[in-house]
Amino acid sequence: MLVVVTGSSGRLGRSLSTGLAASGHTVVGVDRTPAALEGVDERTLDVSDARATGALLESLRPDAVVHLAGIAVPFGAPERELLVTNTSLAHTVFDAAARAGVRRVLAASSPTVIGYGAPTWRAADVPIDETHPTQPAHAYALSKHVIEEAVRMFARTTSGVYGFFRPCYVISPEEWRGAPTQQGHTVAERLADPGLAAVSLFNYVDARDVASFVDAWLAAPADAVDGEGFFVGAADALAERPVADLWREYAPALGAGADALVGTSPVFSIDKAADRLGWRPQRDWRSELAAAGAALATATSAAAAGAPDAQSAASGAATTTGSRAS
Repeated sequence: MLVVVTGSSGRLGRSLSTGLAASGHTVVGVDRTPAALEGVDERTLDVSDARATGALLESLRPDAVVHLAGIAVPFGAPERELLVTNTSLAHTVFDAAARAGVRRVLAASSPTVIGYGAPTWRAADVPIDETHPTQPAHAYALSKHVIEEAVRMFARTTSGVYGFFRPCYVISPEEWRGAPTQQGHTVAERLADPGLAAVSLFNYVDARDVASFVDAWLAAPADAVDGEGFFVGAADALAERPVADLWREYAPALGAGADALVGTSPVFSIDKAADRLGWRPQRDWRSELAAAGAALATATSAAAAGAPDAQSAASGAATTTGSRAS
């Protein structure tokens, strides 16, 4: 398929775009700043420009659009600006896609639409699935709720297939190697202090697994995905101990239903994606951190032996800890 990805230079966009390209899709990445993505035709464009966005989709006539562009984190801008920006960008892209006859449009939402983090919020059921009520508690979550409703509107009123997904706390490949995550902590710090991961109910997902989800969504029968939403997360929790042992101290809003989350069970269910799309994540924090540690140890050992290329690799791995992913 020819797939346009908006927000292709972001934390999720980079891995999603290159992952789709590696899976055989022709990918056009659209962002205000290119990211030199391998295998991706990058176009510099601000999708808030409705005329330019419409012209691009009209000229490309892609098979699908994956919409990620927007303010990517809660409180990343003043509340009104965040709400207006995210909702207007989504409507601009959806409308342009409909006018260009795009067959499939998939938009990124967020698990925050269910409202966790608000003082009065309580989980309706655990594990949390797509039937959980939406109760947005800040402008970011509200913007994603509006985007989900816009998806449903376009699914009802156009001939295209429109859907949304709620990616859990996204971890990009460089973050396994020590780069700060979107809240400024490393993965290791979030594991060492359960209070940090509890803010997002211990959820996470590798950005490359999101790419494989999108690939599966693009190939799914229309009646399995049109107007539908999916949680997209890892198959385990971002915690060294079972959530059943942690929730009373760190996430009491989950309630006694969380006692069922034994072993590595996550708070958010991904069964709908498995049942309808045959998708399952392939990565977990234990194996990814182990692989990153082994790679660093190998590079460091080789550098100590005096291999110039290995010295450079070890230096790069070490300095990754001090960088910030965009």
